[in-house]
This record gives sequence, structure tokens and C-alpha cells, in this order.
Amino acid sequence: MINSYKQLTVWQKAIDLVLQIYKLTDPFPKSEVYGLTNQMRRAAVSIPANIAEGSARGHRQEYCHFVRIAYASGAELETHLIIARQLGFGSPAKLQKAEALLDEVMRMANALARTLSTRR
Repeated sequence: MINSYKQLTVWQKAIDLVLQIYKLTDPFPKSEVYGLTNQMRRAAVSIPANIAEGSARGHRQEYCHFVRIAYASGAELETHLIIARQLGFGSPAKLQKAEALLDEVMRMANALARTLSTRR
């Protein structure tokens, strides 16, 4: 039985994603510090933060709502990664690695939201 959001694989992988995004965006142009770099980091941080907040709310419906917000932040980050790739920011290998992990996190968050919304 899971007693804490910290035990959720989706939360753990989302934390790993945050670290990857910070490393990926570190060499972005300084002109992007308040632009794409900031937006990507905020979207990435939002994923595990919303999973944690939802878990702490105490009500299944609220938990599901926050997991869906986490999923939406993943979609936002996915868009930022596409833009970064098209602008030539970040190494292609790091972009691919982040995209793959994001895909996994989003699939897991979606599954968690479905489970929470159907469980009585």
C-alpha cells in the first residue's frame, strides 16, 4: 500500500524529469532565461508538485483534478520541447531523453487519473 506520494513511481519519474529539464535548459541562450528556459522549468516542476498536492488533499476527486493538472503541465512541456528542438536549443540526445521520459510520465499520470476517477 502506498502511504505517500513519494512512493508513487509517477512522482519519482517526474522528479527525474525536472532534473533532466534543468540540465537540458542550462546551456540555452541567456536571452531565454525569462522565456523558454523559465517556461520549461516551471512546467516541469508543476508535474510532481501537482501530484504531491493532489495526494495531500485527502479527497479522491481533488486528487484526480490535480493529477489532470499535472498531465496538462506535461502537455505544455511537450510543446516547449518541440519549440526548443525547432530553435536548435539543447542537444538532440538530451531532448530525446527528456521527450521519452515525459511521454512515460504523461502515460502514468493519465492512468492514475483514470484510476482515481473510476474508483469508488
